[in-house]
This record gives sequence, structure tokens and C-alpha cells, in this order.
Amino acid sequence: MSQYVLSCCSTADLSAEHFKQRDLSYICFHYELNGKDYLDDLGKSMDFHDFYQAMRDGADTRTSQINVEEFEQYFEPFLKEGKDILHLCLSSGITGVMNSAMLAKESLQERYPDRKIYILDSLAASSGYGLLMDRLADLRDEGRSIDEVFQWATDHRLNVHHWFFSSDLTFFIKGGRISKTAGFVGGVLNICPLMNVDCHGKLIPRYKIRTKKKVIQAIVDKMEEFAENGLDYSGKCYISQSDCYEDARQVADLVEARFPKLNGKVVINSIGTTIGSHTGPGTVALFFWGKTRTD
Repeated sequence: MSQYVLSCCSTADLSAEHFKQRDLSYICFHYELNGKDYLDDLGKSMDFHDFYQAMRDGADTRTSQINVEEFEQYFEPFLKEGKDILHLCLSSGITGVMNSAMLAKESLQERYPDRKIYILDSLAASSGYGLLMDRLADLRDEGRSIDEVFQWATDHRLNVHHWFFSSDLTFFIKGGRISKTAGFVGGVLNICPLMNVDCHGKLIPRYKIRTKKKVIQAIVDKMEEFAENGLDYSGKCYISQSDCYEDARQVADLVEARFPKLNGKVVINSIGTTIGSHTGPGTVALFFWGKTRTD
């Protein structure tokens, strides 16, 4: 049994079964739906379809990050068991949650000076964050030490590629990521923006593509362009989606057809309620290993 814990936030958007299977621990973000507080607990408190349907029906959503006290309460039982901790945070380009984790570390380190507590900015989000955690679990299971896994994560976190598109701009407009004018024009012209996460962990709009059919093709083209070894890519591929499974399935089918050496089938997850509160329904995200991300 490993003497250290691999940990992340619920915003890695893997299923509860996946977290359990890979022995990955997680701590939950929070969100509000019409003023009521919920944990972002992988769909346990609220079914993902019900959550996104509520958004379609006009529900107000807000999110809140994990505070210092919650991190301390989460980390301390592992330390009491004599285990070290490697915790990766949701990208600092999206949230300031790493600050809370670092403050908790400083407090706990005083009480447990013999234990190692590593906190690292994943510079990743959703199932791209999950893809990174899955690889770290592989390294741990191969017998790598916590120091080796921490260094590997530091060196390779920018090799996880994130490409997103949305067929519903409502919540990107509401959150200020797209102006009302651009959103109106986009709706009239049936534009689906193609976005990615840059080397600073920020979500950046890259292309304006007309029609969902074309953006589905374009997102797979981006995988061919940036994936490790191109069409000979032999790593894993994850997709996350916000209540638009059929769109995600179309992307997965194209990926599986174009990349015959893929490591298993494409894994399709749900975009969780924290990230989904900002994207809304209709978003599909594709994640794979590739060239180092740049601006």
C-alpha cells in the first residue's frame, strides 16, 4: 500500500467509480442553485441532467472554492495515518483555490513536521485535470516515490491538451466571457466557438466556426495537430460534456476512427457542477497528451 496520497479537487471531473478504481482522493467544491448550497460531489447530490435542465430553465448558479479550514480538515486524517500528500489544484487560471490549499499546508506542516505535503497547480481543468491525475496514479502504481511523481507532474502538466466547443453561448455571455453583441451575432450565424486552455491555465477562445458539424470535425483536427505522435497517438483520450452526450459521442467516434493506436476507448465524463455553472449545457471538451502547451 502506498505511503502517500494522490489528491485533487472534484473539478477533475472523473466519475466516482474512476476515482475509487485509481485510488485517487478528492475534495469537493461548492455551488449554489437558486440560492441553495450544494457540494460539487460528482452528481450525488443532484443528477447532472437535472442540474443542466435547471440552468436551461433560468436557474441562478454560483460557485465557491474550498476554504482553508476545509482543506485542513480534509488533509489532516491522511497525515495522522502517517501518509504524505501530493495534492493538485484546479488551474490557477480559473480559480484562486491553490492559495487556500497552500495556507492549509503551512498550518499543517507546523503540526506534522515529519510529513511531506506537496501542493501543485495543475494548470488543467475538468477531465484534462483528470487525465493528468490518472497518469500520476500510473506512476505511483509503478513504484515511483512522491518526490518523483511531484517532479513528473511539474514537468509534464503542460502536455495535457484541452479543446472545448459550445453549441449554446448563453452562459458564456452571462459570465462575461463573450460579449452580448458577439453572442447575438454568434447565435444568428450558428457559430460554435472553439477554445483551448493555454500555458497559464486560462480558457482562451481561438476560432469561430459555423455549425456544430464543422466544429466537431475541427476539434478532432486539433487533436491530430497537437497529439503526441500525431495519428500514431497511443495515449488515453478523455471527453467531458455538459448534458450533450450525443455531441460528445460523435467526437469520440471520430477520435477512435482516426487514431487506431489509442489506449482503449475514449472515456466520456460529465462536466461537473462547478465548471458547468460557468459553461452551461452544450459544451464538449476533448483531452489528450501532446506537445507542450504555449500561448
